[in-house]
Order: sequence, then structure tokens, then C-alpha cells
Amino acid sequence: MQELEHLVMKSRHAAHGGFGCLSTGEKLAVALILNRSDWLNSMSYTIAEAIERIGPEWMKFIPAAAKAVAEKEAVSGKKE
Repeated sequence: MQELEHLVMKSRHAAHGGFGCLSTGEKLAVALILNRSDWLNSMSYTIAEAIERIGPEWMKFIPAAAKAVAEKEAVSGKKE
């Protein structure tokens, strides 16, 4: 569960302007979690390349992290 919490926290931070301070792997995972293809494009990655780069260990957490971020957004009534 620690990896999931890490990805959710990094996603929330990135949504508030903290994208630049993440590692490449974190940036790619966060872009997938937040559905930000523009961030992937700015890093010259396709979705397939991002998935390959983050690997199966993080990829398995992407759906749950996206759901957690979306639920927080719905509760707070604003974008994270």
C-alpha cells in the first residue's frame, strides 16, 4: 500500500505545480494517473513508452491511484 500512497501524494503535488521536482519515473506515472497526455508529450514519451518505463510494479497501481485522486477531487469540489 505504500507505493499507492506515494503515487497518490506525488499526483496531488504535481497537480498543484509540483511536477518539475519529480523523478522521470514519477513524472510519467503521475501523467498517466492524471490523464495528462500533454505532460507525456512534453517529455517526448508516448503512453506505451511511459508504461514500459514505469514498469509493471508501478503500473499496477495506476488505476487505484487515479481513482483516489478523482475521489479527492470530487469531495473537495475542485481539481487537485
